[in-house]
Amino acid sequence: MMHSSATLQRLPSASFQAFALPAFFTLFGLIMGSWAGRIPALREGLGISHSALSMVLLCGGLGALLSHPVSSRLMSMFGARKTALIAGQSLLAVLLGIGAAPNVLALMFAVLLLGVMASCMNVAVQSIATKLEKSTGRSEMSKLHAWGCAGGLLGAVLGSAMAGMQVKPFMHYLLLAMPVSLLLKLACDSLDSFDGDDKAEIVEAKVFCLPRGPLVWLGALGFLGSMSEGSIADWSGVYLKDHFQVTDGFAPLALTAFSVMMLAARLCGDRMKARFGARSLVGCGALLSACGLFFAVFAPNSYCALAGFAAAGLGLSLLFPFVYSAAGKEGPLAFAGVATMSYSGSLIGPPVVGTLAEFVGMQSAIGFIGSLSLVMALIASRASLLK
Repeated sequence: MMHSSATLQRLPSASFQAFALPAFFTLFGLIMGSWAGRIPALREGLGISHSALSMVLLCGGLGALLSHPVSSRLMSMFGARKTALIAGQSLLAVLLGIGAAPNVLALMFAVLLLGVMASCMNVAVQSIATKLEKSTGRSEMSKLHAWGCAGGLLGAVLGSAMAGMQVKPFMHYLLLAMPVSLLLKLACDSLDSFDGDDKAEIVEAKVFCLPRGPLVWLGALGFLGSMSEGSIADWSGVYLKDHFQVTDGFAPLALTAFSVMMLAARLCGDRMKARFGARSLVGCGALLSACGLFFAVFAPNSYCALAGFAAAGLGLSLLFPFVYSAAGKEGPLAFAGVATMSYSGSLIGPPVVGTLAEFVGMQSAIGFIGSLSLVMALIASRASLLK
């Protein structure tokens, strides 16, 4: 008991709060932003249609949905800290596979593995973050997710720069992998003072773990929010390229604008939560997201469309920090259920948007994402666990 108490006292140490955990969030965002930012270039390089790209993205969501047994095994064997490191290093290897994929089938398999490893890393870092909130009694999740946004923004900007310089995705990912791999190891080592024993964590080993009771509303928000965020990340650049005929260097700026506003809001999200409450912030944010996406649909030019995606980023910014925080407070099984529904959203969203784009056009597909935000606003008003 004395050892456990000492561990908790060391939790908010300077190295833990100032570097290690924010670094994990940042690097995770950087990896995923680098993947999303090069989707237009990958699509063009392999000559992939909207429907074929939908199948590729479906594989990523399928990997995320089926990742729970893998993350459970890793967490039970190594604990959250080493699971985050293993999954992060695996993500970098998968990125290289994506960049080197010679055809659509190889790309689908690589993206399937991306979904598995991304979800494993997400579970691990969220588990550590939830422990931090419980031990300190303070809302920390919005700030930590802001670091993830910063990483995603950096990944999108880097993708735009690499595309503008005609750097192929494989070379881009190779240049990224070397420093990020080292930083992941440094972040893992910096968590020694927090989780030095690497104690295994008991995680429900079901393939699917769905929420019940009031948690259903949190799960529904996670499901729709994941559909929206994933679809914007995967298709906003394609929308700009197809609808406004922008360059490969300009297309990733849609994700950049989305990420910038999401980052700005999450930096002050914890303070706003204390003043206004999580439920009102999530609900009003969803309405703002809907307005931004509908504005992007009817925008007269690509610059106005960027403003619409920026508004959507601002509106959706606080959904996941507050939903995950609320679910984490109900225990690991509750968090697993909400996470499973969120993974399902990432499975369904991008392919559905791609299918709509194939049959009714990209404008209608982006409008569909806006309608999801209207539904989220309604659900948020019923989510009693959001406080």
